[in-house]
Formats: sequence, C-alpha cells, structure tokens
Amino acid sequence: MLFLHGYLSSKEAFTAQTRYFSRFYRVTAIDFLGFGESPPLTAPFSVKDYADWLYALMTDLGLKKPHVIAHSFGCRVAVKTAKEYGQVFDKIVLTGAAGVRLPKGLGYKIKVKGYRLCKKIAPRFAERRFGSKEYRTLSPVMKESYKKIVNEDLRGDAMLVTNPVLLLQGDKDKVTPKKEALAYLASFPNAVLKEIDGGHFAFVDSPVPFNLTVEEFLNDDGFPD
Repeated sequence: MLFLHGYLSSKEAFTAQTRYFSRFYRVTAIDFLGFGESPPLTAPFSVKDYADWLYALMTDLGLKKPHVIAHSFGCRVAVKTAKEYGQVFDKIVLTGAAGVRLPKGLGYKIKVKGYRLCKKIAPRFAERRFGSKEYRTLSPVMKESYKKIVNEDLRGDAMLVTNPVLLLQGDKDKVTPKKEALAYLASFPNAVLKEIDGGHFAFVDSPVPFNLTVEEFLNDDGFPD
C-alpha cells in the first residue's frame, strides 16, 4: 500500500492510516520532492514530472501494483501516474481529490485581471496581496511548480484510468468541494463516491470511518459497482 500526501504536507499526515493498515499490508508512505524530509526542488516540477519521479521511486523500491491512498495534490500525481504508466497500481483511493478545474465565476476573473494589472505596476505588492496563503509561502522555484500543477485539469487523464477508484469525500470539504468530486466521478470509467464527516483532511478528522470505508473497498471485489 502506497500513501501520497497533499501539497505542503508530508507522509506524517497519514499516521492514523499507516498504523492501521500496516497490520495487513506492506505500507510505504513517501515525501514528494520539495516536501517533508525529501530534498528541495531545483527546477519547477509539473504533475507529469512528479509522476515520472514517483514511477522511478516505485521501481527502485520494488513496489509492484500497490493499492494507493492519495490526498489532494497526491491525487493529481496518482491519476497522472496511472494514465502515463498503465496498470502500475491496484485499487486507488482519492480523498480531497484535486485535479479538476471547473469554470470560474465573474468575481474570480476580475481578481485575476486585477492581479495581472497590479503585477505590471507593482510586482512585489502583487505577490504579497494576491494568491492563496500557501502560494505566498513558497520559494520562487516552488511558485513556478505550483502554477504548473494547479492549472492542469486531469479529467482527460482520469478517463484513461481503468483501475477501481474510490473517491472518499469529506462532506465539509471547501478546498476540493463535492462538485469537483462529482466531475471526477463522471470521468473515471470505474469509480464510486462515498462521503464521510470531515473537511479537506477527512482522513484526519474521521480516521476510523475513513479506514473502515477504505478497508471495505479494498476487500470487496464487487466495489465499485
């Protein structure tokens, strides 16, 4: 079983899951390059770059067709890896799944235009004033990587992933809301959506329901249906 953490997170986020599932599986939890105990990025990585890196790491570690539990950014990498390298995974669990870009409202478009105008006039102020909190904490290399990552819609990749997929959604997730999970659900050929109590880190908010739902998915040959 392989665990893939979210952006600005680390393998330790899955502590409740690695402890539980290590009773039944050989568990591997990694830190992506640029996070946790891994070395920093020396050049901006795209999702495809992370997928290539992950596949090479899996090969080095001798990981053959593990089940995957991925969170947020980790879901992007899992989907891209499955699309690029075929059946390298067994079943896939995606929670707080990032990778869907739905049409933005007028307010968002106005904000983007404001940022571009401000960047021409006062670039330093624009960097401080606009963008998410996580973006403003990043190094220059990580900022360029972040732009590559968040601007890619992976629904086309998901259409080519034939593995059984469980989308495990926190019912209070505002970072990757249910409408995005439903868009993913419509893209995967063989997926099911389940909800549990919690936010974007539902596996931390409700570890027991999360673990039991995942266990049912992994043990039931007929699920998803």
